[in-house]
Amino acid sequence: MAKSLLSVEGLHAYYGKSHILHGISLSVGYGETVTMLGRNGMGKTTTLKSIMGILPSRQGRITFDGHDLMKTPAHRIPRLGIVYVPQGRNVFPELTVVENLLISGSGNHASGNLDVVFEAFPRLKGRERQLAGTLSGGEKQMLAIGRALVLKPKLLVMDEPSEGLSPKLITMVRESLIKIRREQGAGILLVEQNVKLALDVADRVYLIEKGGIKEEDTAAELREKNEVLLRYLGVKV
Repeated sequence: MAKSLLSVEGLHAYYGKSHILHGISLSVGYGETVTMLGRNGMGKTTTLKSIMGILPSRQGRITFDGHDLMKTPAHRIPRLGIVYVPQGRNVFPELTVVENLLISGSGNHASGNLDVVFEAFPRLKGRERQLAGTLSGGEKQMLAIGRALVLKPKLLVMDEPSEGLSPKLITMVRESLIKIRREQGAGILLVEQNVKLALDVADRVYLIEKGGIKEEDTAAELREKNEVLLRYLGVKV
């Protein structure tokens, strides 16, 4: 495994009195793509929110590129090089594609980083002056990821990027994620329901159930474990 860029050890998190994460441990290496798979409500999104400081954790340790995230205010975490793309394809609908990209990178020489986005998502290049609210669902997802790429992250954290997309657009997102990893060298931590997409892009996969990691495998190993996929996800590949 690659040297750890992100390390999560024994993480516990709560919503009110509800104990959601029960000692989660995982890691992402420099330039590595890691996917978390699990049924709905098992703690995947909660893990991402805990990493980003959106949901305070009560116990455990989270380190990123030598920094202790448990002691870092949430608004400072992106400055360390870790950028979060949540569910929902959130864009500013009344701004153009370029304006959406520039507003994300304010103060970070964003205009010089636009080529990075357009190389990853050529489809956006032809729509750079188009209002974001008029884009298709797939194009909005590309723009949401592109806004993160403007910041040139060391780690891209994404929650369900394929949600609600057509098979054709899922293929485009898959190719873009592979290209981002190859050409930008960014690590990727991905929560995904689409098992095929997850296995196509990932180096390693964690299976999560009831707030705990139940299995860790390489993507190649997990492809051969249909009984494990059936047990935790209800699918075969």
